[in-house]
Amino acid sequence: MFVRESILVGGRPLTFETGRLAKQAHGSILISFGESMVLVTAVSTEERPGLDFFPLTCEYQEKTYAAGKIPGGFFKREGRLRDHETLTSRLMDRPLRPLFPEGYRKDTQVIATVMSADKINPTDVLALTAASAALHISDIPWSGPVCGIRVCRVEGEFIAYPTFEQMAAADIDLVVAVSADAVVMVEGGAAEASEKDVIDALMFAQQEAKPILALIEQLRAAVGRPKRAFSTVTLDPAIAGRVKALADGGLLEASVIREKKARYEAYAAIKKTVLDTLSAELGPEAFTASEKLIKAEVEERKYHVVRDMVVNTKKRIDGRDERTIRAIACEVGLLPRVHGSALFQRGETQAIVTTTLGTASDEQKIDAITGESWKRFLLHYNFPPFSTGETKPLRGPGRREIGHGALAERAVTRLIPTHEEFPYTIRIVSEVLESNGSSSMASVCGATLAMMDCGVPLKRPVAGIAMGLIQEQGKVAILSDILGDEDHLGDMDFKVCGTDRGITAIQMDIKIDGLTREILERALAQAREGRLHILGKMLETLAQPREEISKHAPRITTIKVKPDQIRIIIGPGGKTIKGIVDQTGVSVDVEDDGTVNVAGSDPEAVKRALSIIEGLTAEPEVGRVYHGVVRRIVDFGAFVEILPNNEALLHVSEIAHERVENVSDVLKEGDEIDVKVLSVDRDGKTRLSRRELLPFPEGEEGEAARHRLAKAREGGGAPPPRGDRDRGRDRDRGRDRGPRRG
Repeated sequence: MFVRESILVGGRPLTFETGRLAKQAHGSILISFGESMVLVTAVSTEERPGLDFFPLTCEYQEKTYAAGKIPGGFFKREGRLRDHETLTSRLMDRPLRPLFPEGYRKDTQVIATVMSADKINPTDVLALTAASAALHISDIPWSGPVCGIRVCRVEGEFIAYPTFEQMAAADIDLVVAVSADAVVMVEGGAAEASEKDVIDALMFAQQEAKPILALIEQLRAAVGRPKRAFSTVTLDPAIAGRVKALADGGLLEASVIREKKARYEAYAAIKKTVLDTLSAELGPEAFTASEKLIKAEVEERKYHVVRDMVVNTKKRIDGRDERTIRAIACEVGLLPRVHGSALFQRGETQAIVTTTLGTASDEQKIDAITGESWKRFLLHYNFPPFSTGETKPLRGPGRREIGHGALAERAVTRLIPTHEEFPYTIRIVSEVLESNGSSSMASVCGATLAMMDCGVPLKRPVAGIAMGLIQEQGKVAILSDILGDEDHLGDMDFKVCGTDRGITAIQMDIKIDGLTREILERALAQAREGRLHILGKMLETLAQPREEISKHAPRITTIKVKPDQIRIIIGPGGKTIKGIVDQTGVSVDVEDDGTVNVAGSDPEAVKRALSIIEGLTAEPEVGRVYHGVVRRIVDFGAFVEILPNNEALLHVSEIAHERVENVSDVLKEGDEIDVKVLSVDRDGKTRLSRRELLPFPEGEEGEAARHRLAKAREGGGAPPPRGDRDRGRDRDRGRDRGPRRG
């Protein structure tokens, strides 16, 4: 059955369509906004035997044909996902996954394909909203829907589903996933926004989502299929009670062990004791039939024991109260050959972060369906398996690494100096060496210190903190600087980054409904308190950026030339600029506005290159004396090269005080002479004089020469004597008067 429904968002129609495309998928939606269109499909097949996890994959892919482009490269087809596509896939996965029933193990795949991109309306939030609609109208068990809303604040006004242009002008940019009852996911950044402004943006998103959620419900009412019957196999209540009796006491004791490794060993020992005891009590056959469920029940008991302990005793796994931050240790400059380095340790989480400076040639080219762009600030996050005491194959960055790196990059990118203030490409790399919660936030703190150690003039330092929430038995505990266990067992993972002035990045995943504004306000206020504490510890190590960049970093010197002089520096086919680079060993980047950046680690080489460029682009100054070379002799004078690629006319009347009948009697090609610039015309023609630099003859002849020179200079410089001018014109009419200034 074909159905198309629309709703106005900001005065523009947001349209859902189903029943025409991808009809064999279990659910499919074509969503349109402006001329941007995304097709999202949902399929769930049979369960694979033996799986103990939910095999859900969410994929977002941008087809270049959607923007009327042909892919680059040899194969001329789309390859691996770009970072933006990976981040959008995560954006879909995070709010969708928790809404599947507990214990669901069937292979499930949600694919969003951008079919049309108008380069005006972003397609990421469209994909999230359409994914929700596709799952909701399908027969797949799922307790949605949710709605994806991007909220931007431009000139003090909140806008839902903003354009790219509005996003670029926004000081708050958040992607929010909203269910009928609550905000369930947040991802975004801000220009040091206040906590109140961020909460206002979330409440605005929740309000704007309501009519869209209602429309999705209408679609389900019209074309939705009955949900598949699904029931979870549960453990016999008697056995579950026995697990509780055997495990709870030991789990409570183990939960207060501060060291992660010792705590996990205690958990493992308790689990083994429970399994051995029940194996003996139930017998091998009955135990084997329930073994997986018993193991799962032990984990379930740990979940309840820890949560009850936190809300009732106000004490956490490692003995801290709700607000206390783990011990922090910072160190800078520990890697001698890198441009900037920092070690940030918080509890059992440790990251070593480096800063590397490069030139414009090191910028990353982004080839997206919205067009090409260049990126001068990069932050990469690596999470090797040894950081958690595990072994895994190294296969490059996964979705988690890309997502955490993007969050940390977003946290500091607005505090990076502009290209005009600091003309470097900046790459940050965070290597997580230990992990027990908040490794992405450790990367934010380490990135700030590493850049300050490098000498990057950050506007203000940035820190990050991960907050948690446990809501149990009507009680609420908000936890600062959560551990990995608290993330897993809690109801909220809330990462907040910012300066002492406000929030720069936020990421939130919520597992419960009904998160009120009051709880959000408490969580953000507590996050600010923790963030300021962490900033204070960081600044005790390094209070401000170093005055000089690392001696191993390239020195960039910037000069400005006229835009029409760019061709002189580059030369035919790039010959001139290549010659400068080969001769000096520096890097030279020329921008369209005439900005020239010369970079090199050798100050003398940079100085030589600048001298060459200044010589190439220098212009004659009236009244200045130049040491030039005679390049051509003509009947009416000589052309003298006074600057590189700049020849000027030395008229026969300006060669000497006495009359010169034949120029070649006085000058030869290749002669080096001093000349003075008399004038520079609007069209760039330059007149020179040699006679003004020569001594006057003795006696009456000298007096006559002085008189002639004074008369010629009346009114700022008279033309040469008529006889000389006529002679040059008559003999050389139509001949080349020489090259003009470059």
